[in-house]
Amino acid sequence: MRNTWAIYRKELKSYFASPIAYLLMAAFALIFGYFFYAATAIFVTRGMESQMMGRGMPMDMNEWVIRPLLMNVSVIALFLIPMITMRLFAEEKRSGTIELLMTSPVRDVEIIAGKWLAAETLLASILGISALNLIFLFIHGQPDWRPILIGYLGLLLQGGALLAIGAFISTTTRNQIIAGGATFAACLLLWILDWVSSYETAAWAKVMTYLSVVTHFEPFSKGILDTKDVVFYLSVIFLGLFLTARSMESLRWRA
Repeated sequence: MRNTWAIYRKELKSYFASPIAYLLMAAFALIFGYFFYAATAIFVTRGMESQMMGRGMPMDMNEWVIRPLLMNVSVIALFLIPMITMRLFAEEKRSGTIELLMTSPVRDVEIIAGKWLAAETLLASILGISALNLIFLFIHGQPDWRPILIGYLGLLLQGGALLAIGAFISTTTRNQIIAGGATFAACLLLWILDWVSSYETAAWAKVMTYLSVVTHFEPFSKGILDTKDVVFYLSVIFLGLFLTARSMESLRWRA
């Protein structure tokens, strides 16, 4: 645990010692700010139109504002995660410091866990910026806070799963650009797998739909905490980190 903590602190410090973390936070704040403005503007406009037409049914803020925002954030994560993970191991291999890690008295699992936790912490920090916008909803409205917490839990689980896959890809190359591009391609593929369900109902199509990260995030965006979705993300995290460990073991043998 001590070694994992040391790796975690070193990796997290490297993010914030460089412009990477601040650029990602600034980009996310700008994009999310626009999404937030658009969602609330649509909500207010539809509410005024409803009142003018004499409809007394109140509009659900969680359905009109929170859920679209959560889905949009999950799309933004497709672009953020490759930029977070592309340097995890590729930079170590390029600079030659991977040999120091491999020969140090630190187990592979401790290195992988420390780096993955640091990446997950950075992602959580970036997502935390969006909470500043949501405060205005509680000041001027009464949204249900429980679906929001469940939605953010889904974002962290989905992000953790994709980060684990990105960590594995980063161990396979010393080029950060290649690692980032391959990670984005893998994340995008897992995102669009459920498209097949719109034109195919065979068993293989159902399997592909189940493997899509979108299929398992939609319940979270609705405020529904389903065990099978949590298990899916935890399984992908375990698989990604397991493959990373095997790749690290291969590097050790070749060294």
